Amino acid sequence: MKIHIKNMVSLRCKIVVKDTLSSLGIQYSCVDLGEVKISDNQISEEKRKELKKLLNRYGLELMDEKESTVVERLKNIIVEMIHYSDEIPKEKISVFLSEKLNHNYNYLSNLFKEVTGKTIQHYIVLNKIEKIKELILYDELSLNEIMQTLNYSSVAHLSAQFKQITGMTPRDFKKSNIFNKRIMLDKL
Repeated sequence: MKIHIKNMVSLRCKIVVKDTLSSLGIQYSCVDLGEVKISDNQISEEKRKELKKLLNRYGLELMDEKESTVVERLKNIIVEMIHYSDEIPKEKISVFLSEKLNHNYNYLSNLFKEVTGKTIQHYIVLNKIEKIKELILYDELSLNEIMQTLNYSSVAHLSAQFKQITGMTPRDFKKSNIFNKRIMLDKL
């Protein structure tokens, strides 16, 4: 049995979920971003309510609606792809997401827009910008290396997109020392 959890966007969230499940005596086989595989076929209604209550304390939500669950899984795949994997897939993102979720991309795109008010592409761009900010602050990669890591076609394209979203160039961002300009991933 799988359960889906909204706002689960970091490795810390996975730890919180594992601890919460263990504290309730709920056996699980796998905890991924936004999704938990429960060993039992069912959770009692009482345990489900308690799980929901405990997760809410950490800003996490137990998902019930199928559409919201698909959107949350889509968000988690995007977050994991941009923030936690070594490289972004070389294939078209639409193909990658469709294969991962076993849904037609048009369905995913329309559903995502309906539920979030944003396009999938805009959500991807927002995540890439946050990753760029992170990489600039770490100061380990050049802008050219960041461009290659995030599959931008050129540094000019990366810089233009960065400026469009943040109002400043990557260089200006680095010089500004405005470290609080990062946005939490669950707020994108």
